[in-house]
Amino acid sequence: MIIIEFRELTKADKPLLDRYFQSRYYENSHFNFTNLFMWREPFHIKWCEEDNVLYMTAEWDGQLMALQPYGPEEKMVEATAKFLAYFEAQGKPFVITGIEKCYAAVLEQYEGADFEVKADRDNYDYVYLAEKLITLSGRKLHSKKNHLNAFRKLYPQAEYQPMTPEILPACLEELQRWYDLRIQDEPDDPFIGWESQAIREVFADFDYFGLKGGAIRLDGRIIAFTFGEQLNTDTVVVHVEKADPDIRGAYPAINQGFIEHCWQGMTYVNREEDMGHEGLRKAKESYKPEKMIEKFNAKRIR
Repeated sequence: MIIIEFRELTKADKPLLDRYFQSRYYENSHFNFTNLFMWREPFHIKWCEEDNVLYMTAEWDGQLMALQPYGPEEKMVEATAKFLAYFEAQGKPFVITGIEKCYAAVLEQYEGADFEVKADRDNYDYVYLAEKLITLSGRKLHSKKNHLNAFRKLYPQAEYQPMTPEILPACLEELQRWYDLRIQDEPDDPFIGWESQAIREVFADFDYFGLKGGAIRLDGRIIAFTFGEQLNTDTVVVHVEKADPDIRGAYPAINQGFIEHCWQGMTYVNREEDMGHEGLRKAKESYKPEKMIEKFNAKRIR
């Protein structure tokens, strides 16, 4: 059996990864080039293509991990065997992370090895109906609509703007303000710095990534911005959303405005996971998700 060989993920790999991620209906927010590229450095993302299957690995805290293979359903058993052989050759235990339910079923039915498969609740994706995020109608979203109405009443001069090269510098200024506030509250969180660096990389070549974005300008200053892209045939994924926390309603305003201006034709909005962060979980649950995208981790036990 050929042992797959991996290479570092670079910006030039986008067309190849796009082809694989768009070939099947994936719901995991991580299954797109932008997300993997943004986090390639802290997680040491690598990839390999062999026999019409895309293989990817990540590493965290010294532990090598696989991502589920991407390609035709009929190739997944063979791809699993190749991944197992690769990990054996590296002398590493086979661990695979962030897998969707369909691939978890492949592992559970695999005849060549036994796996322990566990749900990873902290990384479930929150998915909402686009229409509800636009209208904020109904009793469950009443408080969100109140915050949005308060924002519009307090700041009638606020203006939603599409993200263009002309406003990117002002968005970076808001990013720095947001970062300065967060680093005071959570000085030991390395993800804050990595995310800031990743956003700057994306902004440096925004058109290349094929993203859509929006911002809110208030009295000459960008006070909120966001960007995302189409994840699958009926879902948009929101990668980043930042706003001034001291301006009431800024977050609901950019959330609602972005979907209304850019994604009215989509059914669902995937706003990614909460990573087990209590405050983030509360915020994402408050928008009343339509469904959760389950993710699983697995390891070979025999």
